[in-house]
Amino acid sequence: MPIVRALLSVSDKTGLVAFARNLHELEVELLSTGGTAKTLRAAGIPVIDVAEYTGAPELFDGRVKTLHPKVHGGLLQRRDDPEHLAQAKANDIPPIDLVVVNLYPFEQTVANPDVTLEEAIEQIDIGGPSMLRSAAKNHAHVTVVVDPADYARVIDEIKEHNGDTTKGFREQLAVKVFLRTSSYDAAISNFLGQCRTGTCSNFNLSLPLEQELRYGDNPHQKCSLYGNFSQFFTQVQGKELSYTNILDIEAAADIILDFVRPTVAILKHTNPCGVGQDDHDLRIAWQKAFETDRQAPFGGVIVCNRPLTVDLARVISEIFTDVIIAPRSLA
Repeated sequence: MPIVRALLSVSDKTGLVAFARNLHELEVELLSTGGTAKTLRAAGIPVIDVAEYTGAPELFDGRVKTLHPKVHGGLLQRRDDPEHLAQAKANDIPPIDLVVVNLYPFEQTVANPDVTLEEAIEQIDIGGPSMLRSAAKNHAHVTVVVDPADYARVIDEIKEHNGDTTKGFREQLAVKVFLRTSSYDAAISNFLGQCRTGTCSNFNLSLPLEQELRYGDNPHQKCSLYGNFSQFFTQVQGKELSYTNILDIEAAADIILDFVRPTVAILKHTNPCGVGQDDHDLRIAWQKAFETDRQAPFGGVIVCNRPLTVDLARVISEIFTDVIIAPRSLA
């Protein structure tokens, strides 16, 4: 079944206009709310207000606008269930095939040390998570997008599959939704718990999977890396990283940040084996670090605070090294 109707309601409007324009060109009817609808109209993109669509006004400063049977019924109805279809027809609830929602910026708001409790509470999104969860639950029939980075992929899917998206793709997007809503709820409970007791009485953490690691603390153990490691480090070559590699990389990055002059440091099992500096030649800095302990560097980690030179790489290649870390540039 092709995507006929989409509901867009976003706080982060990155890429919104281009995405909505693509949907309009694909003959998808667009429903929207508040500031999102205003942004789309300003760009000349036809849009129907959710209040007009449901026949119910936005209430209580916008706190109630999408909590309506015509919205959630459109999201939750099963397209393969005759009873659902009959109820939808009897109650004039057309299906909504695509939902694009990102949440009020609660985390950014409470990151301000001067934020008040009232300001934080106003950034607790209710309608957004409700729509996301409804659509994600019914991902067998509904495409749900919580991350603007997926806009281009959604358009490509629609174009490649006769106006629809594949079930596997919808499942991927649904998983992202539940990860996002769980981390959002964790941020709220952490903040409110801290406000009540002075310390986090109930700490929760939810992070995306970065990659599966080669092994854990020992070779027979499985291990996974979560968080935003790839925002800071790019693996250029070599085998998959292990848990021990990650610990050493973290320790190496931590120690090298203490130095301003051109520096090379050698670590083994998170412990520095040697640190050397030279204002003109990283090879000399390396030699100073290596002379500190010629045995420990075998299978260790080498880190520089300057881009790796060919001359230094040749010298380092004379011993077995597990990981070499260097900045891409000084910019």
